[in-house]
Amino acid sequence: MVNRKEEQGTDAIETIKKEKADAQVEWKHCDMGNLNEVKSAFTEIRNSLDRLDFLVLSAGINTNQYGTDHDGIDRHFGVNWLGHFYVCNQLWPLLRRTGKLGEKPAPRVVFEASEMHRGAPPNVHFGSLEELNNPDIGPTQLYGRTKLAMILGAKYGLRDHVIKPNSDNIYALSVHPGAVNTAMQQQWKDAYPGITGVILTNAMLFAGRSPEQGSYSALWALTDPSIEEKDLNGYYFADPGQPGKETAQASDPALGAALWDLSTRLVKEKVGEDALLDWNAEGKQN
Repeated sequence: MVNRKEEQGTDAIETIKKEKADAQVEWKHCDMGNLNEVKSAFTEIRNSLDRLDFLVLSAGINTNQYGTDHDGIDRHFGVNWLGHFYVCNQLWPLLRRTGKLGEKPAPRVVFEASEMHRGAPPNVHFGSLEELNNPDIGPTQLYGRTKLAMILGAKYGLRDHVIKPNSDNIYALSVHPGAVNTAMQQQWKDAYPGITGVILTNAMLFAGRSPEQGSYSALWALTDPSIEEKDLNGYYFADPGQPGKETAQASDPALGAALWDLSTRLVKEKVGEDALLDWNAEGKQN
């Protein structure tokens, strides 16, 4: 488990071990809005493991006010998408090597996207940092843009740019977990100060799913045999077994290609020209 708050990791490990006392669980610190931290943390993970079967990408900032992360990038985009993009790059050689073992299920990568991708700005181009760092974009659109990126990234990024050209035995998927009753729902109060934020928070908590229910979509996507049997690589699921009806933006391969290109440029700009591993490489790399 990787996140930036140790107390959350400690609580999660305690909960897991209450259900399975001999579970082997480790926690590592990483701020997904700091690309150099991502490189350091996931290089260590890559070089410490012999295989990687499942990767769930669920770090996130909820609907909230505009701000920038450690790297000077819109914090929603940096944490919710770009950090995850870089994680995938750093772990891809290990996923590829595991896939070549030919075991079932094949390695799977699951992005925790959202039906909120429908709230992305209508004029998204993923063309530049200046486009991302627009303080006039509202909280819902900032969040929606990142969830759009996750759907595009799984389908037109990992599937079309990496998996297909390399014939990888890996599946990249995105899912909608639903509105889940965690502390993230409190961010509505920051996004919309005053009574509006309070009403939205209470509404989400009233209608939301428990954390266990919120995990079902990702767990289904990780383990269900139909993903491979029906070749559902790149799919977005609104619920377990239920393909989502993406927006036109989320079905635009040109927009997906622009996202991939921008993400590549930003990582190289912030970390260095040699920041990204070769997407065609296999095994452990230093």
